[in-house]
Amino acid sequence: VQLQASGGGLVQSGGSLRLSCAASGISFSFNVMGWYRQAPGKQRELVASITPGGSTNYAGSVKGRFTISRDNAKNTVYLQMNSLRPEDTAVYSCSGQNIVTRAFNWGQGTLVTVSS
Repeated sequence: VQLQASGGGLVQSGGSLRLSCAASGISFSFNVMGWYRQAPGKQRELVASITPGGSTNYAGSVKGRFTISRDNAKNTVYLQMNSLRPEDTAVYSCSGQNIVTRAFNWGQGTLVTVSS
């Protein structure tokens, strides 16, 4: 199983980034995919999730600024992040949970740094 996140980097406040997470070794179309983040000294939090059918859920702090999407043909989930703020600085990781077996998998993170 591999969930490889990419697309992180350094961006100025107000800027945008698009994260990608390519999955392999899982039945992608049966997985609820999620993006989590963990800032230094803080607990990991769920940023956004998307079901196999495309229903989405967002943390209140990112609602209206971030958009999660998926491409089942490419086994990839995306996180479009707009209007970025310094408090969005964190390591972002993707996850997948199989809706049938409940198996849960984590991927490696990608660092997002937002400068003020």
